[in-house]
Amino acid sequence: MEIDQIETFLAVSTFGGFHRAADALRVSQPAVSARIKALEESLGVRLFARSRTGLALSAAGKTLQPYAEQLLKTASLARQAVHEQRAGSAGPLQIASALSISLYFLPDVLQRFQYAHPKVQIQIRSGHSKAVLEMVLGGEAEIGLARSLQHPEVETFSLRDDPLLLVTHAKHRRSRQARLHQVASWPLIFYERGSSDWTLTSGLFRRAGLVPNVVYEVDSIETAKRMVERGLGLAFLPQLAMLREIRSGRLSVVRIIDAEPLGRSLDVIHPRRRPLGREARAFLEVMRQTATDMAEGGSNKRQGSSR
Repeated sequence: MEIDQIETFLAVSTFGGFHRAADALRVSQPAVSARIKALEESLGVRLFARSRTGLALSAAGKTLQPYAEQLLKTASLARQAVHEQRAGSAGPLQIASALSISLYFLPDVLQRFQYAHPKVQIQIRSGHSKAVLEMVLGGEAEIGLARSLQHPEVETFSLRDDPLLLVTHAKHRRSRQARLHQVASWPLIFYERGSSDWTLTSGLFRRAGLVPNVVYEVDSIETAKRMVERGLGLAFLPQLAMLREIRSGRLSVVRIIDAEPLGRSLDVIHPRRRPLGREARAFLEVMRQTATDMAEGGSNKRQGSSR
């Protein structure tokens, strides 16, 4: 029984077939078949049975699964422990992050982390959510930061909600609540065509059969925000990107009373079968505390304004 056989067994079980398991493991389908055959021969049992929906675990496979998961986890922990004991072997902590998270969240995290762990080097690579996922799966980053990202090969920890909110210049005399058809007629600013934010925003109007009055299309959240501050239109922006502007009174939120909120979350991802190292665990704890403090700051501000 070998580690790659155990890993392949769990991949086939997760994805329900040899082809998809091969894609996830980045090996050929014959290699997957050979590993499963060798594992079955070593155990003297069949681990999978055909079903209408594809491959399913046999009774023996179901018995093996929890032990296989524990074996893989133990092997990963052993590798990590040995790695951490090798003096001078640790390189920079590699972080992959969505562009807007790098801009609006990570600076506060890095400030806190550097104070507590001044000797840890960090490298940050930014990109869209798909690129973040690929960097984490490919071993180019130990931790990924993205929004509402789920994948069977990664663990996902949600740090906080980060919905898209409709904002306007605070001095505009618009109602602080409106119906979607009213919003569609207002001058709107869209950003990052093809991004998840663009998809969520345009989908909101499309589902209602409305065509939004998009007067500007820009390439970034920051550009859209600055244009809203100058009274050039309204925009659906991530809550995290405009906390300071809302608290200072430069921007105001317009609540849409007849549409579902555009919900998203700020998530941390890491490979499911590769445990986080010491520095990565410490970084995750700082991120959690920073996200909590930001949320509490926003809550305190709202409570203060209601008194």
